[in-house]
Amino acid sequence: MTRIFSSPRGLAALASLLLATVALGIPAHADERSIILQSTTSTANSGLYDAILPRFTERTGITVHVVAVGTGQAIRNATNGDGDVLLVHARNAEEEFVAAGHGVERFDVMYNDFILIGPADDPAGVARTGTAAAAFRAIARTGSEFVSRGDDSGTHKKEMQLWLSAGIDPVADSGDWYIESGSGMGATINMTVGMGAYTLTDRGTWISFRNKRAHEIVFEKDPPLFNQYGVILVNPAKHSKVNIGDGQVFINWILGPEGQAAIAGYQLHGQQLFYPNARATTQAAP
Repeated sequence: MTRIFSSPRGLAALASLLLATVALGIPAHADERSIILQSTTSTANSGLYDAILPRFTERTGITVHVVAVGTGQAIRNATNGDGDVLLVHARNAEEEFVAAGHGVERFDVMYNDFILIGPADDPAGVARTGTAAAAFRAIARTGSEFVSRGDDSGTHKKEMQLWLSAGIDPVADSGDWYIESGSGMGATINMTVGMGAYTLTDRGTWISFRNKRAHEIVFEKDPPLFNQYGVILVNPAKHSKVNIGDGQVFINWILGPEGQAAIAGYQLHGQQLFYPNARATTQAAP
C-alpha cells in the first residue's frame, strides 16, 4: 500500500497519527512494517509512486507513507526526525543534510530534466534562444510574466540558479512581471496557464499535467536543466525513532535491479518520465 500526503489536511492527519502513537507509548511501526518517506511533490504528482511502491510493498510487506512537499520542506521535516527516508532533488542541499549528520549517506537514484513552458505564441521568443540563461534573459528583457514557485523547493532552487547564471535578480521585480506563487508545482502550472505566463517545471510533472490548454514546452535540453534525484536514510544516531531496518530495505530496493527497472518502466502517454542511474553499492539491512 502507498499512502501519499500532499495536502495540508493530509499532512495534519499524518502528524496526528504520529503524535497519537507517541502519546500512547505505541511504536509507530507496531501494527505494520512501514516507513515514512519525505519526498518532493514531482515524484508523487507524476504518478511514479503509485506505479512503483505497490511492487515494493508486495515484495517486502513494508508500507510506504509518502509525505509529498517541496524539497526544502522535505529536508526540514527530515532534519526534525519526521521521517525515515528522504528522496528529493537538490543535490547541494542533500549533501549539506548529510554533512550536518542528519542523513547517513546520499545515493543517486534517477534523473529527468527541467523544462520551460509558456504560451504557444512565445511572446518572449524563448524558443529562439540557445541556452537556458539566454531564455531567462529573454523573459526578463521583454517583461513577460513568469510564475515562480517561490517555495524553496528543488524546482525553485534550480530556477534561482538559472536566474543567477543569466545575471538577473528577478525578486527585485516580484509582483510586476515576476510572480511568486508560494505553491506546489501543480498549482503553479495552473496559475501559469491561466495567466499566459512562463514557468520552470520538471518534465515528469508536465507530462502528467492535464490542464495544458495552449501552453507547451518552449525551451528544453540544455545541460543546466539536468534534474538529479537522490535518496538518503535519515540518521538514527541523531533521530532514534528512525526505522533504520525497513528504511534501508527500501533504499536497497529502489537502488537495486528491481526498483531501477520499475522506475525505467514507468511511462505516461507513451513517454518515460524518469531515468534510473543508481551507481552506489547498497548496504545490508540490520
